[in-house]
Amino acid sequence: MTTHTFPQSFPSAENAQMTLSQEGSLFILHLHHKDNRFNAEFCRAILAALQVIEDTYVLAEDPQEMALVTLGNGKIYSNGLDLAQVVQYPPFMDLYMSMLKKLITFCIPTIAALNGHAFAGGCLFALAHDYRVMRSDRGYLCMNEVEFAAPLSPGMCAILQFKLTPVTFRNMVLRAQRFGAKDALDQGMVDAIVPEDQVLPKAKELALQLAPLAKSGSSAYKQLKDQMYVDVVERLSVPYHRLAPRL
Repeated sequence: MTTHTFPQSFPSAENAQMTLSQEGSLFILHLHHKDNRFNAEFCRAILAALQVIEDTYVLAEDPQEMALVTLGNGKIYSNGLDLAQVVQYPPFMDLYMSMLKKLITFCIPTIAALNGHAFAGGCLFALAHDYRVMRSDRGYLCMNEVEFAAPLSPGMCAILQFKLTPVTFRNMVLRAQRFGAKDALDQGMVDAIVPEDQVLPKAKELALQLAPLAKSGSSAYKQLKDQMYVDVVERLSVPYHRLAPRL
């Protein structure tokens, strides 16, 4: 059995775009690469970090209490996709979908600590967590693809449809409405809103409440998610085919 030492940087110590730490039963994944835009390297780094956590969980001799908190940097949680790579590297979108699929069905409870803005692909990443704690004084959740003529894949729409009410889904997608903390809480998009200095502590508090479910639920915890999100996963698995219109 491989033993991991924490904190651990991804994709490497020399190129630290995120840091994974362990605090007792909690894993904290701190994303701190510029404005945390998703490109192929960033997605692979997140998948590698998730694999370390999953290995720790499934290879333990007995079921363990465990939960994951993710956190951005400064006023940004994530500003979405690296749009240049979407065009220049066709496999990227399928890689991004694979990361969302891994996260939404992850084997332990997941909490997004939204320290700031979560736009477009960053908003989807936040929604793929089980729970969200949002900064009350600054930051928006927004899907603004309509403002730059970008389509949404079936998998992207599936996450939004599952996580949002129909009216919120319409306003987010067709109006690019920006949801501040109070509106996000009122619409059920987040589970708690707190001042900036309390975002991570509140997320940890919630994570500690949820961590025992990873132990009592054991392998059934992931199986329950697999069943909850069976339609979402199916649609996330649809190839993106961005180049299809050109062929």
